[in-house]
Amino acid sequence: MTIAPKLRDFDEASFNPFMSDELAFGDNDDPYPQLAKLREESGGVVAADWRTTMGLFPDITQPADAQRFMVLSAEAVQKVLQTPEIFGNGAYAFNLGRAFGRSISTMDAPEHGQFRRIFQKVFLPQYVREWGGTIVDPVVDELMQDFQHTGKADLVQQFTVHYPFRVVYRQLGLPQQEGTIFHKLAIAQTLIAVDTAHAEEASRKLGEYFGAMIDLKRKEPGDDLLSLLVHTQIDGEYLPEEVLISFFRQLINAAADTTYRGTGVLLTMLLKNPDQLEMLRNDRSLIPNAIEEALRFDGPVLVMDRFAREDTELCGVSIPKGSVIQVIGGAANRDPALFENPDKFDITRRNAKQHFSFAQGPHICVGQHLARVEMTRALTAILDRLHNLRLDPDMPEPKLRGATLRRSEHLYVRFDPVANH
Repeated sequence: MTIAPKLRDFDEASFNPFMSDELAFGDNDDPYPQLAKLREESGGVVAADWRTTMGLFPDITQPADAQRFMVLSAEAVQKVLQTPEIFGNGAYAFNLGRAFGRSISTMDAPEHGQFRRIFQKVFLPQYVREWGGTIVDPVVDELMQDFQHTGKADLVQQFTVHYPFRVVYRQLGLPQQEGTIFHKLAIAQTLIAVDTAHAEEASRKLGEYFGAMIDLKRKEPGDDLLSLLVHTQIDGEYLPEEVLISFFRQLINAAADTTYRGTGVLLTMLLKNPDQLEMLRNDRSLIPNAIEEALRFDGPVLVMDRFAREDTELCGVSIPKGSVIQVIGGAANRDPALFENPDKFDITRRNAKQHFSFAQGPHICVGQHLARVEMTRALTAILDRLHNLRLDPDMPEPKLRGATLRRSEHLYVRFDPVANH
C-alpha cells in the first residue's frame, strides 16, 4: 500500500489564523442599522466600497482603480445574482482565485456550467442525507461526548467551530491526525484580502497535499468524496487537476467555515429568544424554517462580489464595465419590501427561505444541502441531549460580530448533565 502524503504546517508553526478573524471580517456588533440607512438613502445602489464604509482595511487583492458599487435592496440584489451575463464572477479571480485557484466561483458561463454540473451531482439531497447518518452524526457525537457530562459548555469553541471541518475531512477520507493542521490552513486561505502571504502559503501547501492525494486515489481509490471526484470523467478525460485541487481547497471553507458561522448564529438567536427555543423543543417540524430564518436574520456571509462585464445601469445608477459590484445580501435579507418586520427573529416566518444567504442564480451555493443537513443534525442533537439548555448567567452574553462574515466567538451555556455512553 502506498504511504499517504503528509500535510505540511506553516513555516511559522505558531501562526494562528483564528486570531485574524476580526482583522479580515470586522468586529461590528450590528451593521444592520447602517445597512438600512444606506439602502433607504440610495434607493438600492450606492457608489462606495463596503469594507472601507464599515471601517475595515480595503481588499488589497482587487484592482485599486476599479470603481466599487454596493447593492443593497432585495430587488437590485436579485437582479445582479440572476443576470450573470452582465454581472459576472470575475471579481473573485483577484481574491478567491489567488487562494483557491481555478475555482468554479471564479468562472463564468459556459465553463462554469460545465464544471458545476459535475460537482453539484455529489451534493444532491439524496447523497447528502446519507452523509448525515454516516459522517455528520458520528462527528457531532464525539464532540458532545467531551462536554455533555459537565452541565456547561462554550458551544462555539467546543462544538460549532469544529464539527463542520471534521465532517469535510471525513468526507474526503483524509487521515484524522492531519486535522489540526488541515483546519489552520483552511482558515488561513480566507485571509487573502488582508494577509496575502499566509493565505498563499496555506493555498500552496494544500495544493501540494491534494495533488499527492489525487495521485494516491487514482492508484488506490476508496469510497470517499475525493476518490469519487478523482475518477469522474468528461468525454473520457479526468477532470483537470487544477480544477479538482481548487474545488477541494474551497470545499473546506464553503462547506465548513460558513456552516460553523451559521450554526453559531442559529444557536445564539434561539438562546436569546428562549420562547422560540421552547417552540422548537415542542415541535421539531419547525427546525427547517428556524434554520432558514437564522440564515436570513444574520447569515454567515453578508457580502458577495460580482464584476460588471459591460457598461450597464442598475436602479438608475450608471455602472461602467470593470466595476466591482458588492452584493450586500445581508441588507437584502432585512429589506422590508420583501420581509415583514425584518429586524425580528421569527422561526415561524412564512417566507424565510427567500433569503439571499446562499446567493441565487447559477452561482447558488453548491453545498447548501449539506449545510442544512449539518445544521439540522447539530440542532437536533442539542435538543435531544442538552435538556434545560440556557445561557450561562455567570458568563458574558453571546455577541454576533463581523462586517463581511458573521460569527459568535463564544456561546456559554448551562444544561442538565448527561452521562456519556
